Amino acid sequence: MLDIRPNRDAMSRLGITAQTVQDTVSAAIGGRDAGMIFEGDRRFAVTIRLSDAARADLQTLAQVPVPLPGGGFVPLQSVADIGVTDGPNQISRENGKRRVVVQANVRGRDVAGVVADAQEMIDKEVRLPAGQYLDWGGQFENLRSASERLMLVVPACFALIILLLYGALGSVRDAAIVFTGVPLALVGGVLALFLRGMPFSISAAVGFIALSGIAVLNGLVMVTSIQALMEDGMDRAKAAYEGAMMRLRPVVMTALVASLGFVPMALATGSGAEVQKPLATVVIGGLISATLLTLFVLPTLYARYGHRIGDEPRELVPEEPEGGDGGLSEAHT
Repeated sequence: MLDIRPNRDAMSRLGITAQTVQDTVSAAIGGRDAGMIFEGDRRFAVTIRLSDAARADLQTLAQVPVPLPGGGFVPLQSVADIGVTDGPNQISRENGKRRVVVQANVRGRDVAGVVADAQEMIDKEVRLPAGQYLDWGGQFENLRSASERLMLVVPACFALIILLLYGALGSVRDAAIVFTGVPLALVGGVLALFLRGMPFSISAAVGFIALSGIAVLNGLVMVTSIQALMEDGMDRAKAAYEGAMMRLRPVVMTALVASLGFVPMALATGSGAEVQKPLATVVIGGLISATLLTLFVLPTLYARYGHRIGDEPRELVPEEPEGGDGGLSEAHT
């Protein structure tokens, strides 16, 4: 940048105002209209300024004459300091305010943790001038907005799962027993992230939501099988054992299909791997723990706390009196 700074002391001694210096510099570098040229109906402005070579030469600029109030001229270098300095090649604005962007790529750590550490250090060691402020954007801004949405989506998802389970099973206890597959599935997903050294991210949160649906599905298959055996007259404990044995293959097949389908994503290294790997890791790790729960823990819980078939109060149906009309009239009375 060409930096021309007026020398206030020199200008005051010569009686030159800052406006005069500014007008001289503006005319020499930016140009000034000196008249018009008419060619028929067309008009062209005549602009006078220094040539490109003269504007690039600091010695020539230093000799640009500045008019004195009483007549005469002095060179520009006698009333201003001329030099070349480093400055911004572009001034960006947003919402009517100047903006300077500082970018950084995070490797090996989560974005939220890096931003938290940076904010702590800046609060301790950086004092911003008046009128300046910091705004954290980029992936951190997307993470923050997505986290706010998840705070609403995840509870709504779990509430909907419980509601659907109650509609399918007709019992709050049975719905709660099936829903126990969700916490253990989440534990497996968190453990898988920890073992692979991955931070919690939005894609991992989406994987937890998908994992909850698969875990509940396997638990529902198991409980409905146990209830079917109990309706046939089998004891609840024995029905839990037989139902677990009958549904062993379907539950394991469901878990294997989902797990093996996510293995390529869990091992991905190309473009988009930062999104695919956490999601697949959560699903695979959670399905392992959820399957163990469905096969071993859930039948045990149902045998102990499950809803007993036949516990519902039965509707009393009055017996039809014998004897035709006499019986009917007697019944009405």
